[in-house]
Amino acid sequence: MFGKIKQMSESMIIAIILALGGGFRDAYSYNCRGQVFANAQTGNLVLLSQSIAKKDPALVLKYILPVFAFFVGVYLTEIIKRSCKEFQIIHWRQIIAMMEVLMLVAVGFMPTSMDHIANVTISLACAMQVQSFRKFHGVSMATTMCTGNLRSATELLSSYHFTGDEEKKTKSRYYYFMILVFGIGAALGAFASDYWGIQSIWLDAIVMMFGFILMFKEETKW
Repeated sequence: MFGKIKQMSESMIIAIILALGGGFRDAYSYNCRGQVFANAQTGNLVLLSQSIAKKDPALVLKYILPVFAFFVGVYLTEIIKRSCKEFQIIHWRQIIAMMEVLMLVAVGFMPTSMDHIANVTISLACAMQVQSFRKFHGVSMATTMCTGNLRSATELLSSYHFTGDEEKKTKSRYYYFMILVFGIGAALGAFASDYWGIQSIWLDAIVMMFGFILMFKEETKW
């Protein structure tokens, strides 16, 4: 299962980098950008519905924008994938990663008066990430949210207890590990937000840049 793979973008190290960034961004957007969840749109949809029920236009705008940005991000990613899939010098996923870096850097320059735009930008970046990086070592998982990963991890663990299939136990551990990494990223995001405020997102951009550079290596065993 964990032998040689062809794409660096499907490696463990890239999964760790992306999960750290995913957790960091959620903590950052919540703590620094008006308590909005940039990654997990379920929370925003709940708050959006609540705002509609309360007939509060300002809150409706606040929560509908990141949801719409997520939609645009997924759609844009598919356009880039189809247009750049045959590129030889750079992989289409690297293009996505670099776009994420640029967007995160831009967010750090936005004052709190531009929180709506900042959240839209972060949601766009997260959507592009989750749509582009969906499988690592042959295991499908998300790096910007945990609900699906938690379900898959627990299902595999339960199946292992009934069947004794070691591969299912290994996959389960992989999911749980990524959930832990996401949590570490969120903790780092909360800590950085307290100390560096809106510019703390640049730490996420630096980590993503490291991932972009790593992806120039075509193959890895890890």
